Amino acid sequence: MTNNIKHLGIVESINGSRLKVRIVQASACAACSAKSHCHVSESKEKMIDVYNKQGLPCAIGEKVWVVGTSSMSMKAVLLAFVIPFLVVVLSLVIALRLTGNEAGSALICLCALIPYYLIIYMCRHKLDRTFVFTLETVA
Repeated sequence: MTNNIKHLGIVESINGSRLKVRIVQASACAACSAKSHCHVSESKEKMIDVYNKQGLPCAIGEKVWVVGTSSMSMKAVLLAFVIPFLVVVLSLVIALRLTGNEAGSALICLCALIPYYLIIYMCRHKLDRTFVFTLETVA
């Protein structure tokens, strides 16, 4: 059994089986009843590309559920945060041992991220196939 993550969204455009869905990503504070008093809450609108493989009938402006698996979110965290952190730490340790210069080592470790992000960019089409969101109708 997979755990799914659902976000309520609104269909913005339809191009065949490809839909653009606008979702509102809110922090935990955004749902708080005291948010108008503390001004800490934040929410962002995001556009998500969703493929309607099931052929669910959708119309522009209709509310739908955008569903992703929790394993997808773990892969995203790994690619976006864990691996870059490890690249920075390992390259910093290696550069410090080789050069002994802290400023130069810091520059080297930041430059070590360039190849990582180039690889991610070159693999973007494969990642598009990995991170696939599905639709569910709002009951």
